[in-house]
Amino acid sequence: MENEIMLHGQLALAPRVSHANHGETFYIFPLRVRRLSGTEDRLNVVASERLLRLCAVDEGDEVTVQGQVRSFNDRTADKNRLVITAFARQMRRERGPDENHLRLAGVLCKPPSFRRTPLGRDICDMMLAVNRTYGRADYLPCISWGALAYRCAQLGVGDPVALEGRLQSRTYTKRLEDREELRTAFEVSVMTMDAQEGELNCANGCEEELTADS
Repeated sequence: MENEIMLHGQLALAPRVSHANHGETFYIFPLRVRRLSGTEDRLNVVASERLLRLCAVDEGDEVTVQGQVRSFNDRTADKNRLVITAFARQMRRERGPDENHLRLAGVLCKPPSFRRTPLGRDICDMMLAVNRTYGRADYLPCISWGALAYRCAQLGVGDPVALEGRLQSRTYTKRLEDREELRTAFEVSVMTMDAQEGELNCANGCEEELTADS
């Protein structure tokens, strides 16, 4: 399994405490990364206190982040919510062009969802399970377009998939019973894909209902 992401952008806010695990404190901060089109993705980066001591960052700083895309299931809301972040393994304060590139290899753990926009453009949504080295898996929503979307729609649950793309954010309005909420979804925009038939191999099972809202 492969899971690598490279980001370069600007901190939208200073790091704040996220959680503690095995005696170590972790911080989270939003990173603004511009696409070539000028659209800005606002991606959540998690870094350990130890890493931030080596590379102290604050609001407005430019930083390069190397790490992995991670997910966890937030069960504090009224339903399960899949939270997507970039987990920093290395970090450098430096100037440079914005960058957002990832490589993933995993298995498809839900049937792909193929649809067509009112303007006739093909879209396919997938959920990819990427195993970690210690028995857990990250569940990552992926989206593809055009001819690639048609290819993705032919895949089945358990098929191994290797892809390259970027991690992106998008805002949308969620209609609730008594109000509307502005929410942000995080997903992998697929640029290239290699897939072949294989057997299912998910660390934590693939039937759990997951959503990618935050």
